[in-house]
This record gives sequence, C-alpha cells and structure tokens, in this order.
Amino acid sequence: MDSNTTAVLFDIDGTLVDSTYHHALAWHRAFTPLGDAPALWRIHRSIGMGGDKLVAHVAGQEVEDRHGDALRDSWRQEYVKIRSEVRPLRGAANLVRHLSDSGVRIAVASSGDPEFAKEAVDLLGIGDRIEVLTTSRDVDGSKPEPDLIGVTLDRMGGIERAVFVGDTPYDVEAADRAGLGCIALLTGGFSSAELVEAGASMVAESAADLIGVDWPFYLSRR
Repeated sequence: MDSNTTAVLFDIDGTLVDSTYHHALAWHRAFTPLGDAPALWRIHRSIGMGGDKLVAHVAGQEVEDRHGDALRDSWRQEYVKIRSEVRPLRGAANLVRHLSDSGVRIAVASSGDPEFAKEAVDLLGIGDRIEVLTTSRDVDGSKPEPDLIGVTLDRMGGIERAVFVGDTPYDVEAADRAGLGCIALLTGGFSSAELVEAGASMVAESAADLIGVDWPFYLSRR
C-alpha cells in the first residue's frame, strides 16, 4: 500500500469502545420522565445514527419537535453519570497501532459528542496515531448521511484509497454514500446478516480479528 495516500477511518462507539449499551441506557433514562419511553431494544437499534436523528426515529417527529433538544441535553447528562464504566473493545487499540505502524493514515469519524469522542481516544491511548478526529460538531448531517466521512477525508487531504470500519448499518450506508467500502464489526450488537444486507464488504466479530486482514483488497479508490 502507498501509505501516503491510503487511509483507514474508524467509528468509535461500538467499534473501538464498548459504549453502545451505555448510550442506549442514557437515552432510555432521558426519555423516561416524558412517560411511556421507547423500549430499550428499539433505542439500541438506533445507536449509530446521530442524536439529531435518533429522537424522531424512535419516538416520532412530534416528540422531536416538542422535546428534541431537551432530550439530547438529558441524554448527555445521563451518559456523563456512567461513562466511567466504558471500556476499550478487545484488540481495538492494537489494530490502530498496527495499521499506523504499517504506515497507513488513521482517522476517526464519529457522529457522537466531541467531548466523549476525545475521551474514548484518550482511553484507548491512540491519540498520537490519529491524524483527524471528526465528530457531530463538524457537520450538519450525521450518519447515515455521508457528510462525516467526506469531511474527514477532505481534512486528511491526498487520500486516494480508503475504507471505513464501523459496527452498524448506519456506518455501512454512510460509507457507501461517501464512496467507500465498510468493514463491519459485531461489537455494536447488530447481526452479521443485517450488516451484510446493508452492504458491508466484510463482517468480523471484533477489531482484534482484523489484524491479519488483506487491507488493500478492501480499500476503495476515491
């Protein structure tokens, strides 16, 4: 691989750190005071899209119009209470270091909160390996919109071939719409069948299983 023009982009929640269910619980607690909160399983299956889309997706547009901003504020407060319980996913930091040591340029593109994203990078100890960190603050449209990935690639500059690594159908769709393939992981709680149906180039159990992957095979030309 020509490392100067090759990049691997990563999602964070459910891909590098085991935070998917923490976010689902925080959202459920945010909804609960309104009464008749959406079922936790339904919220879980929406984690991966941005908070700007999640409320309407799980509770309807009327709830978004009336309570959307307040719910996002409450979600944040609830997540702060449990974020210390979040742990790195198996092999995630080693994978990033392995690719970086191979000369591949690394970026992170997360629809999540900038503070929480930076916290996850620090938890993993990979800040020195990441060239660009893009979050919800940097774009108007969250996943499955392609904006986040497009902005990340533009900020890196000079990338000719790249692939995205994520854990949800929203990651797969966003990558596809940005012109990239997506290697999907099961660590976000979606099934292999769902990820393949969404268009994933490959499905692996966790980041630890990607060390020996033939990366050039999965790189998409921009």
